[in-house]
Amino acid sequence: MNDIIKGCLDEDRISQEKLYKMFSSKMFGLCLQYSNNYDDAKDILQEGFIKVFQKLGQFDHRGSFEGWIRRIMINTALERYRSQLHLYPLTDQEMKKEEPLYEGVFEKLSAGDLIKLVQELPPRYRMVFNLYAIEGYAHKEISEMMGITIGTSKSNLARARGILQKKVKILYHSSKNIGY
Repeated sequence: MNDIIKGCLDEDRISQEKLYKMFSSKMFGLCLQYSNNYDDAKDILQEGFIKVFQKLGQFDHRGSFEGWIRRIMINTALERYRSQLHLYPLTDQEMKKEEPLYEGVFEKLSAGDLIKLVQELPPRYRMVFNLYAIEGYAHKEISEMMGITIGTSKSNLARARGILQKKVKILYHSSKNIGY
């Protein structure tokens, strides 16, 4: 790995390609979690790898290299989210209080179904949900990253969970009706 990093620092195309191939698939999955669709995820991945190559000299070899790349991808997704914030106003329906948890349904869904449902969340809710539930950030960290209050972070997480619970309930009932 150190040879590949050194090659990338020397702007060696073959080393850059190796680095990209090593991490692009996993990072694309991460980008999909934070994007509206496949094309947005590709854009985030592209922008993220440009930053990886630009900032490679700042990697201090103390932590995981993959974790360092992951952080750049998440920050790139956050920057994209902030730049498009005005494009995603909340609807009245999103502001309504959500239903309580529908017990036992989450266990019956595949990981692919859950990822698809998370991708359908409004961007601000999806971002908070991913950062909190998947990446493990605290509300204080999320509020700083996204430029929102801690209360807004908590509220967005609660709304995301409520929306997911409704969607899971609908999916569960529709699958029962067709015999899954």
